[in-house]
Amino acid sequence: QVQLVESGGGLVQPGGSLRLSCVASGASGFTFSVYAIRWYRQDPGKKRELVARISSAGGTTEYADSMKGRFTIARDNAKNTVYLQMNSLKPEDTAVYYCNAYLYTMDYWGKGTLVTVSS
Repeated sequence: QVQLVESGGGLVQPGGSLRLSCVASGASGFTFSVYAIRWYRQDPGKKRELVARISSAGGTTEYADSMKGRFTIARDNAKNTVYLQMNSLKPEDTAVYYCNAYLYTMDYWGKGTLVTVSS
């Protein structure tokens, strides 16, 4: 079992920046570096949307088209942590952001952190 805890959300003005963190933990023997990580977001009443993905070693990253050039995903396997740097935030980026760790059929989710972009 893997536990994921997101943090870093909050209220920010349009054009501002936030950095989200996702810290993973698990039982004895847990190895964070084998899991690929995805960030998703969901606004109430809307479908969950994939934001970004990073491979287990961090060498491959992918972004949804609307986030390219504004968001950056990174990981520090020594700290069991994945980051999502979000710049040039827009009101439409308002959502709960979730961290997802996956490996083959194993799939774990955090409880999310709320990001509100508003003036």
